[in-house]
Amino acid sequence: MTTYKGINGFAVQSVATDPSPLNEGQVWYNNATYAFKVTTATTVGTWASGGNLNTARRVMGAAGTQTSALAFGGVTPPDAISGATELYNGTSWTSNPTGLNTARLGQGSASAGTQTSTLSFGGNDGSPPGNTGATESWGGSTWTTVPATLNTARKQGGSCGTQTAALFFTGGSWTPAEPGTTSLTTATEKYNGTSWTTSGNMSTARSGIGPATAGSQTAALGFGGYVSSPTRTAATESFNGTSWTTVNSMNTARRNLAGAGTQTSALAFGGLTQTPPDVNTGATELWNGTSWTTNPNSMATARSSIGGTGTQAAALAIGGGPAGVSTEEFTGPGVAQTKTITTS
Repeated sequence: MTTYKGINGFAVQSVATDPSPLNEGQVWYNNATYAFKVTTATTVGTWASGGNLNTARRVMGAAGTQTSALAFGGVTPPDAISGATELYNGTSWTSNPTGLNTARLGQGSASAGTQTSTLSFGGNDGSPPGNTGATESWGGSTWTTVPATLNTARKQGGSCGTQTAALFFTGGSWTPAEPGTTSLTTATEKYNGTSWTTSGNMSTARSGIGPATAGSQTAALGFGGYVSSPTRTAATESFNGTSWTTVNSMNTARRNLAGAGTQTSALAFGGLTQTPPDVNTGATELWNGTSWTTNPNSMATARSSIGGTGTQAAALAIGGGPAGVSTEEFTGPGVAQTKTITTS
């Protein structure tokens, strides 16, 4: 009789916790949950439901990873600007006792994958002219306003980097209605932990690009956005720490989308398409460093003005409009997953 040991040369291991990292085809017995398990690999990227936010919002800041994330600020129903901060543990959101010192929407954020060390900057605080250059630092429990402010106050620009090496680019000034082309900027600024300085400008002035960004201060990617009424763009630009270069565009032009990943392995999801009137989309695209590919599976809930964070293999879509509180988790194509073996 053929056995697992006879085929593989060893018996199925009995462990108290699931192994890490996972290898495709690996089988083990979890003696804490009394279940046989196997590692499989997905062939396409998939979205799954996560825990809901405690405070419904859109146009918020987001940072961290899929299992250790941060959401802050934004607009709560019907149209109140918030400073509320929440933490995600991979299952549920917990409201932090204190929020941002300056409640705002459309701010930039930089964390490089950490829930406890984040930077928030720019945005709109609701008081005319609205835009702020205020910068705040998150230490894991409270926000601290730092002396440095952006040279160009703006909202809904692209952002990435770390708490001490952040990047903010493009964005728009506040107007009661949708901003026109004259209110958009190509400005790029770098933060070194002490102050903001200007850097090479983007080729295309736009708003609604943030947080559709990925990468670091010296290797960033910006995609999509709003360039004029009612034009959305699919344009993508790559930053080398000094200057921006136009690269291949996305397949779906949109604004107020979200993104995750790095300069060479990014994810774009959600947003508003150009079809009048504005239409929310759940479309998802993957960037391989050269071109964008449409993922067969879209988000379960089409939405825009989403908080996005994580990697291409493990991203998080948070809140947005009109969903408000829902969170979705993305597992990239070919990523190993744990499945429980059943007799059915």
